[in-house]
Amino acid sequence: MPNDKMEQDRLDLQHAVFMSLLKGKFGLAPIINPQAVLDVGTGTGIWAIEFAIKNPAAHIVGTDLSPIQPEYVPPNCHFEVDDAEDEWIFSQQFDYVHLRLMFHAFKSHKDVMKSAYDQLKPGGWMEWQDYYPHIQSLDNTIAGTALERWTRMYVEGGQRLGRDMLAPRRYKEWMEETGFVNVVEEKLVIPGNPWPKGKDQKVMGIWQMTNFLEGLHAVSMTIFTKGLGMSPEQVEVFLVDVRKDIRNLQIHFYFLTYVVYGQKPPIPNYARSHRSSRSAAT
Repeated sequence: MPNDKMEQDRLDLQHAVFMSLLKGKFGLAPIINPQAVLDVGTGTGIWAIEFAIKNPAAHIVGTDLSPIQPEYVPPNCHFEVDDAEDEWIFSQQFDYVHLRLMFHAFKSHKDVMKSAYDQLKPGGWMEWQDYYPHIQSLDNTIAGTALERWTRMYVEGGQRLGRDMLAPRRYKEWMEETGFVNVVEEKLVIPGNPWPKGKDQKVMGIWQMTNFLEGLHAVSMTIFTKGLGMSPEQVEVFLVDVRKDIRNLQIHFYFLTYVVYGQKPPIPNYARSHRSSRSAAT
C-alpha cells in the first residue's frame, strides 16, 4: 500500500468507520485500567494517539513497518518501526494488544498470536478487529456483479501469494489453540455504501464507500497482477465496473466484520496468595 497523504487520510477515515461501528469504543475487550498497550499495525497512529489521550495513565506503543506517524504526540504514546512477524523483543509486557485490519498482512496469524500471548501480562487481552473480505449482500443483489467477481478474485489471488484473506473466520479457534481463555467472537456489519435506512448507517455507508473507492486500486493491483497474472491494464479496465457497483445503491452489500478478543490466563488466586506468603516470610 502507498503511504502518501491521500492514503493516510484514508486510513484515518477507516478509523472513523470503526469508531462508529463500535459505538465510540476503541475495542470490545473488557480491559480495566490498562497501564501498557500495544497497537500493532498502527498506520497513522490515530488509534494509539486517541487511546493515549483518553487513558493518560497508560503508555501506548504503536508499531508499523512505515514511520508515517506524526512527530508530536501525547507524552504517554510513542511509535516504533517493527515487523510483527519478527521476534518480539519489547522490554515490557502489555495489558492489551490491539490489531485492526491486519487480515491480509501476515503469513501466519497464529504465530503473531503466540508472540502476543508471550508478551502479555497474565490477565491481559488481545483483540483483533478485521473485515471478512468475502463481501456479501443482504438480498443477493451482489450476485453476478463485477463486485462479486472482484471478491472471489481477491481471495484467490491472496491465497496464491500465501495470504489467507479469510483468516478472521479462524481467529477464535487459533486464539484458543494458542492458550487464550474467555475468547469471544463478535460479528458486526459495515454497509458498503449508503443503501441502508437510518442516518447512522447511511453515514457509515458513505464513509465506507469512500474508503473502499479510494483504496481499491492499491489493494487490487498487486493481488491481481502477481497473484492472478493479470496485466495492469486489465486490472484498470476491470476496476471501472467494480467502482460502478460500489456506488450502486441497488447493490445492498456489506462487510462482515469480526471482532475477536481473548485473555491470557490470570494468575490463580491461590498462586498469588502463595507468592505473597512466601514474600512475607522472606
